[in-house]
Amino acid sequence: MPASRRRRIVLAGSLTAVLVLVSSVAWSAHLALGVRDHLQATRDALVHLRAVMSARDLDRVTATITKARRHAAEARRLTAGPDWGLLTHLPVVGDGATTVRGLAESAGELTDVLAGVQRAGTSLFSSGERAPDDARQLLDGLAAVAPALDVATARLGRAHDRLSATPARTGAASVDQAREAVLTELVRLRRWVGGAADAAALIPPMLGNDGPRRYFLAFQTNAESRGTGGLVGAFGILSADHGRTRVTQLAANNDLPGSTRPVIDHGRAFRTRYGEGPLEVLSVSNLSPHFPYAAKTWTAMWQANGGPRLDGAIAVDPVALSYLLGLIGPVTLPGGEKVTAANVVDLTERAAYARYPDSAERKRFLISIARAVGEALPRSFAEPARLLPALKPMIEGRRLQIWSRHQAEQWRLAGTALGGVLPQDAGPYAALVLNNSAGGKLDYYLSRSLDYRLGPCRSGRRADSVQITLTNDVPVTRLPSYVTGRLDRLAEGKPVGSNLLWVSLYASVGAELRGASLDGAKAEIRADVERSHPVFSTLVELGPRQTRTLRLELSEPASAEPPRTPVQPLARPQRTRVSQDPQGCAP
Repeated sequence: MPASRRRRIVLAGSLTAVLVLVSSVAWSAHLALGVRDHLQATRDALVHLRAVMSARDLDRVTATITKARRHAAEARRLTAGPDWGLLTHLPVVGDGATTVRGLAESAGELTDVLAGVQRAGTSLFSSGERAPDDARQLLDGLAAVAPALDVATARLGRAHDRLSATPARTGAASVDQAREAVLTELVRLRRWVGGAADAAALIPPMLGNDGPRRYFLAFQTNAESRGTGGLVGAFGILSADHGRTRVTQLAANNDLPGSTRPVIDHGRAFRTRYGEGPLEVLSVSNLSPHFPYAAKTWTAMWQANGGPRLDGAIAVDPVALSYLLGLIGPVTLPGGEKVTAANVVDLTERAAYARYPDSAERKRFLISIARAVGEALPRSFAEPARLLPALKPMIEGRRLQIWSRHQAEQWRLAGTALGGVLPQDAGPYAALVLNNSAGGKLDYYLSRSLDYRLGPCRSGRRADSVQITLTNDVPVTRLPSYVTGRLDRLAEGKPVGSNLLWVSLYASVGAELRGASLDGAKAEIRADVERSHPVFSTLVELGPRQTRTLRLELSEPASAEPPRTPVQPLARPQRTRVSQDPQGCAP
């Protein structure tokens, strides 16, 4: 073949390739703009969805989800075809095209899930009037939607995993930012839908939809701190039968006699740390922050005193009662006094101590409040749309904790804040737990803060520090002697209003203590292990209006997991600050 002809053929082939590439680029740009517009429209609809959900306008919620779903489906269709598939293999733009396809798939999955959840919610909350004292219709509805919510939770998890597998650094900042935003939203939505799925699966059987249930109901008093929150000041038995609940056998804590021997065994590590007292006496039964320990002990104590076998245990505190009263409205005591969401915490944690010099009178007063709230509680079942959101702050703040003897239920509870479980998995962890060692009721005036600082990682470890600050804000006014009185052996010579706390830091699994100081001086620290966590403890004497600072220097395993700082539910909130080395940490 002549050289001139060969050059013409090569030139023609080159021109053809250029024309194909130019047309492909033009079509790709058009395709990309279409995908961008649909994803933007999906985002705008989802932002608008939050506003219409707050207004509880079901028609607008349905219309908004439908719009978001339509645009997400179109973006998904455009990125699923061979044209977009070609883009994912091109240099420069390939990573971006892959991530955009992942965004479209995630948007389609997310909006499909939202549509399914909305249908389930509509069927549950728009199913007619309910009698104030009959929750059976609600329980049947929850049981019916539980499987769909479990499926939705799993779908969101898979969507998150698929998007996580796409390139995080594409060279296009807007694409990278969108990827991070969608991943965050998928985590948030999965947590929300998963919580709803747990509630739908747990509430019906636990409220007796499959047969009567009975629970030990503990009322914790945060004025005297214990590991799970506060001293059990009163208790009762909560019965549930097809949604009808009632609280009976309300009594003060000293009406449940102690035992001369342990009623249960939580293992050698528990006995080494706490001794046998918590296994025999109700007043110290919940020193550990692991709620199942306390719950199993309470039910065993009840049974040891001749009570029938119970299905589980529930603990609430005055803050939980305030949330319930915000839902059901004020209750009136036999003498005419009104107890409201605004006054119940102060009334039970402070005012009652000043009002009743006799502790037996005070306990009868507190029991009357518990009885009034228990009698009014069934009214809340008539409005499930209000009931479920009211539970959220109670659960997140660990003001409501539940243990079930039924294995499948306990498995679900253990994965939520409701279960009050001390986890055993690895990762950065710092939990401050206080136990009152003075026997007074001064923890209502206790302020606390925790500062957890995570250093850089080196050779599989990192140096971290935890600073704990405690302040005794007891007022200068005179308080009843059983509020300020002390029963401990260190009380002699201490001023009125002083407190004694057993301060414990539950550190990361595998952590080691490098040093400890209290107000700058070396501190004596006891080291234990509880459920795989090293626990570093010391007694802290806290005078009236005194602030003290405990600092612990730690060596912890390197981990890329986010740090966790669970908060013990006491009268006042804990101030928590977490800071990390900006370089991050890879194990």
